[in-house]
Amino acid sequence: MKIQQAAANAGMDPRTFCDEGAKELAERVGLSNDHFVRTTDPDHRDAVQYFWHMLKERGYIYPAKHEGWYSVSDETFYPQSAVHLIVDPPTGRKIMASIETGKQVEWTSEFNYHFRLSAFKNRLLEFYQQNPNFVVPASRMAEVVQAVSSGLEDLSISRPIERLTWGIRVPGDENQTVYVWLDALVNYITKAGYPWTPGQERDGGWPVDCHVIGKDILRFHCIYWPAFLLALDIPPPKQVLTHAHWTLGRQKMSKSTGNVVNPFFALDRFGVDTMRYYLALDGGINDDSDYENTFVSVKYKKGLQWGLGNLTSRTTRGKGWDVRQVVESAGQLDRAGDDELASAQRARVESLSGLVRGRMNELNVKGALEAIMSTIYRTNKYLQEAAPWDLTTRTDPESKAQLNRIIYLSAEAIRVCGILLQPYMPGKMAQLMDILGVDPERRTFEHAKLGRDTAYGTPKTDLGRGLEKVLFPPLISET
Repeated sequence: MKIQQAAANAGMDPRTFCDEGAKELAERVGLSNDHFVRTTDPDHRDAVQYFWHMLKERGYIYPAKHEGWYSVSDETFYPQSAVHLIVDPPTGRKIMASIETGKQVEWTSEFNYHFRLSAFKNRLLEFYQQNPNFVVPASRMAEVVQAVSSGLEDLSISRPIERLTWGIRVPGDENQTVYVWLDALVNYITKAGYPWTPGQERDGGWPVDCHVIGKDILRFHCIYWPAFLLALDIPPPKQVLTHAHWTLGRQKMSKSTGNVVNPFFALDRFGVDTMRYYLALDGGINDDSDYENTFVSVKYKKGLQWGLGNLTSRTTRGKGWDVRQVVESAGQLDRAGDDELASAQRARVESLSGLVRGRMNELNVKGALEAIMSTIYRTNKYLQEAAPWDLTTRTDPESKAQLNRIIYLSAEAIRVCGILLQPYMPGKMAQLMDILGVDPERRTFEHAKLGRDTAYGTPKTDLGRGLEKVLFPPLISET
């Protein structure tokens, strides 16, 4: 309904309103996809109507009058226990609002179709027990279990056409529109080939390894969606990662109050890779994170400009050594000759990919990034303490070997971190790999190990001088 209302306010039909700029932001930030699903796609409409038909055939759908507190913004009915009277800050009016989201609700009475959600309490609890890591983080898994344990009411799954013309018609009843939280959820299996030919249910990749959602739609994805699927004996997703929100000035972002950030302006100012890095580093899973442009600048300077950028420059542009020659001598630089500093540096580079893999398997994207950046900071410290520049004038074999060891362990840290940072900053890491001279086929996770690549060291790009050749130059606003 909110799409229909927004489109009307813009003087456009809903589909045109949604089509305008729908993919632009995803493309700007470098997100790729196999399918960009629109719930107006013909194959999706057919899948939804077939899904509805199967639910009805199995006796899970029935018509009835429905009354309750309905939120247009949240697109859901709330029971009396989930709403309360508040004073609307912009207007000073007393309104009824959802306790969970703070959005206004209105008393609604209408005829529509219902799904027998109440029949799935025990099946859902059994599913959660068998899959204790179904929802990440664990605190939200506990919320879901508590909500289902306290009892489920049957779910209204259609809206009268006079109230909602935008959407898919209920099969066999042109006076009703399929509820958005049945329609939209089915899109997850539409591009996985649903409805499936018998024997080919898994060919399209279902069940998925992970759904990524915001915490405000937890109930729809972790209670309603599994119940719909279990009703048709379709396995639910293996996991659902639920993330927290970005706030602005510690307040929830809201277009209606103007408390928002224009992502396109931020991209223009900081660049795509910087924004991806910042959002991954500061974004909250358990708790909300506050956004501020100055925060982006601070993280950029510390982690990228003074951290990885400085480390790369000091290692690849240093006078008195040649990275390629150092890498060629790597076979002579085993751990037997390590001093205390080198031994610690070797250990952190050797353990990094395993640590990152473990955190990624836990769906801890932020934690994985923190581990990589910690290695970068500590490598900078190692380079400073080991002081290879003090060895460049010495000609004895021991000093030469020590110099090579320092540069090799530093270059390897940069190479391994650069490979592991590719999901976060694909553009900048391609540039870094070219600076190091890493072949494209050697930029995979399997090569993110100490000593795994002995062919790099000759830059594939002109290192040059000046800001245009610097990996992470000062931000535009500072030059």
